[in-house]
Amino acid sequence: MIGFRIAAQTGCFAQPFKKALHTAARLECDGVQFDARQELRPAELSETGLRQLRKILNDLNLRVASVAFPTRRGYANPDDLERRLEATLAAMRLASQLRARILIFNLGDLPAAESTAAATLIDAISSLAVHGNRLGVRLTAQATSADAQALVDFVDSLPEGTLALDLHPARLIAQGESPAEFVSVAGRHIAHVHATDGVHDLASGHGVEVELGRGTADFPELLGMLEEFEYRDWLTIERRDSRQPVEDIGNAVRYLRTLSQ
Repeated sequence: MIGFRIAAQTGCFAQPFKKALHTAARLECDGVQFDARQELRPAELSETGLRQLRKILNDLNLRVASVAFPTRRGYANPDDLERRLEATLAAMRLASQLRARILIFNLGDLPAAESTAAATLIDAISSLAVHGNRLGVRLTAQATSADAQALVDFVDSLPEGTLALDLHPARLIAQGESPAEFVSVAGRHIAHVHATDGVHDLASGHGVEVELGRGTADFPELLGMLEEFEYRDWLTIERRDSRQPVEDIGNAVRYLRTLSQ
């Protein structure tokens, strides 16, 4: 697992933000991911607060691996789109100020090609990408659609470097899809990986998130496949449905470290 770095979502610790940073450092994470929509809003962070945050991160030897900005609606939806774009841009600026190179956002459902919604989506993503290039922040999409080929076709329709993809195994499993198949189809566009796991309950048709290494995501296989695509970046641990998130995240860190031995 040479070249991969391990981060954790601060919101998953169910702790105040600063305490979550200390917990991530204690668990020997290399970095953290935070939510710029619900957890650390750009408009509420002053220059003084930004300097203090940088100092805490430096003292703890942590980096901001990525910034998440999960909007309720995608960017093909014209309702309040301008406000959504401005808020996304503010999150990108914050990511740049904290030296994070990835902004993870909700792309939403892909509209039909040649539709008005498709044109709206392309214009929105293209506009954000221009700012991203200037800020040194790469737009990385989580999509509602699990169709990897459709996502790849959409990314390929844009100018090179406009948009990258996030790999989220637990969500794929919940939708009845194969994370390995996603990597095989979309691997060259993956710029961020969420270290998550899950199982799919055939009886109920629902997916269940489980502790990393205890579900159907074969991480040794996935990481091997990612290496073939020359992925050398962050693995961000996410653990939402747990009564003992700190313990589970600590176990996930150790599990990922063993894969590098």
